[in-house]
Amino acid sequence: MRKITLLLTIAALAFVSCGKEEVDPTPDGTVTLNCVKPAYLSAGDTVALISPSYYTPMENVEATANLLRSWGLVPVIGPNVGKVVDGRYAGTVAERVSDILWAFGDPSIKAIICNRGGYGTIQLIDQIPLSVLSASPKWFVGFSDISTLHGLLNRAGVMSVHGTMSSFLAQGGTDATSTMMRDLLLGQVPCYHLPAHAQNITGTASGILVGGNLCTFTPNLGSQADATMGQDLILFVEEVEESMHNIDRQMRILQMNGVLDRCKGIVLGEFTGCGTEFTYENVEAMIRQIVEPYGIPMLCGFPAGHGDMNLPLIMGAPVTIDVRADGATLRFNIDGEQRDVNTANVTAKTTPLADRMKLAGKKL
Repeated sequence: MRKITLLLTIAALAFVSCGKEEVDPTPDGTVTLNCVKPAYLSAGDTVALISPSYYTPMENVEATANLLRSWGLVPVIGPNVGKVVDGRYAGTVAERVSDILWAFGDPSIKAIICNRGGYGTIQLIDQIPLSVLSASPKWFVGFSDISTLHGLLNRAGVMSVHGTMSSFLAQGGTDATSTMMRDLLLGQVPCYHLPAHAQNITGTASGILVGGNLCTFTPNLGSQADATMGQDLILFVEEVEESMHNIDRQMRILQMNGVLDRCKGIVLGEFTGCGTEFTYENVEAMIRQIVEPYGIPMLCGFPAGHGDMNLPLIMGAPVTIDVRADGATLRFNIDGEQRDVNTANVTAKTTPLADRMKLAGKKL
């Protein structure tokens, strides 16, 4: 019966997608990103756990389900979660797509949390109609390889959350990374206040926040998952265990494709375990050389990505960054209970880098 219901849901979604036109690019090749905010969660709401990339041990998924219950939410696990294909994938392409369509197609599900990143979402891009995502806006949470799906959602006109996943939530869920993600889903919108950073470029800018893991979203340029085709962007970038020269390469690709021309500002997150083969002071200093000629502000050191903290960011949301000599502010211009967060005072839950990589599935 469950298989029949799932097939009927997918068929219905396919019918809906065929009857709704996608937004075409403007003559200059850009698109307008006007993302809606999904409804905040309330006690008793159902949250789906799915694995669009690499496999996650079921004990992590079950631990996260128990955590959601302690938050007053009702977890439901995707039909294909727990499968392993080719040693690492959490199912075939069709199975992983099926769980995404199931989660968006079930009206009782109000939010979706990914279990793990790793690799594989690029395989799904052409299998998910944007109209399916826009037809039922709901919060979608993840990072790393999940950056591809944030791009899809933002192109579909839906905000999403760059935030922690089951592999981290399973560790207890009491750290700031986890509790702030929970609070955001429940309606508390953070306004981040950050300390000064030596590589910051001062200035104020407003735009739509897009991006994520650099080596994940850059290969999606020109696809329906490419949110950098939007105008008036605030581009967020983070990376893990990449060489400096590959980070430079990806940034140059964005530059050559006109992405930086469309940016009003840049936000740099964590560059965890990245190379030091050049004599730049750090990765931020290298990126600053690329960004500085554009005359836009750059906020460095935002605690999101694969570091000790991964504070939630609302992708597709209108934001304002104010970068000053004495610090910086990142504000989401959406409704909700506003909450000031001084990132210098947020305590990180320290996990060794090797363990973070194993849990996140970015580089194994």
